[in-house]
Amino acid sequence: MPSMTPDVMISAQGIHKAFGGNEVLRGVSLDLLRGEVVAVIGPSGSGKSTFLRCLNHLETIDSGSVVVEGDVLAQNDASGKAHYVPEAQIRKIGHKMGMVFQSFNLFPHLTVLENLIEAPMLVKKMKRADIVPKAEALLKKVGLSEKRDAYPNRLSGGQKQRVAIARALAMDPDIMLFDEPTSALDPELTGEVLRTMRELANEHMTMLVVTHEMGFAREVANRVVFMDGGYIVEENAAEAFFANPQHERTRAFLQNML
Repeated sequence: MPSMTPDVMISAQGIHKAFGGNEVLRGVSLDLLRGEVVAVIGPSGSGKSTFLRCLNHLETIDSGSVVVEGDVLAQNDASGKAHYVPEAQIRKIGHKMGMVFQSFNLFPHLTVLENLIEAPMLVKKMKRADIVPKAEALLKKVGLSEKRDAYPNRLSGGQKQRVAIARALAMDPDIMLFDEPTSALDPELTGEVLRTMRELANEHMTMLVVTHEMGFAREVANRVVFMDGGYIVEENAAEAFFANPQHERTRAFLQNML
């Protein structure tokens, strides 16, 4: 197992994942440090989203290890296959991470405020009187106080995604995972979501962001990881990554994207 220091929030080592005969992750290793923003970029089908989903147990890994803030989620057994900790421990580790998806996954029958308070009340057994002020503060943070009592079908895509971010934050995660949070949005709505994410980065929230937004990766990420074919091809500090990509495949990708 990797030795964990307090500043390593997630350590994923040697992650392999296949769907049937299709090997999607081929030994991916990545450490995410406290307060760091890491952007994961790469072509469609490169394994980016699958990797993200493996970190919080939305997908199970075939082999490798995942350690979150010093707590083992999965590690290889004697046969070299990944073995997970008991379900209660999986849930406890899962609460350390908030996840924001491409599709907003809001409950359509609940108001914006109710979407935010549902999980803290059900999962963390918080009293409504305690969570409502916090939920209202989060809506203010994402610029949506006036939408408190609106239903999701009355919101734009950008507003829905900002509610989804606020909903994830309502669970007090230590780490935020974003799976292409702007890919379903019209270009003019992308900016408002990226602004919210920038503010989180400025507050030193630990973030792992799968994204096609090269501007965000360049300006906000501390580090950029380029994946292709189930491998991490290249990673570097954001400025160096864009100024001087080392790998031919990275250069070709950036040429198409920039």
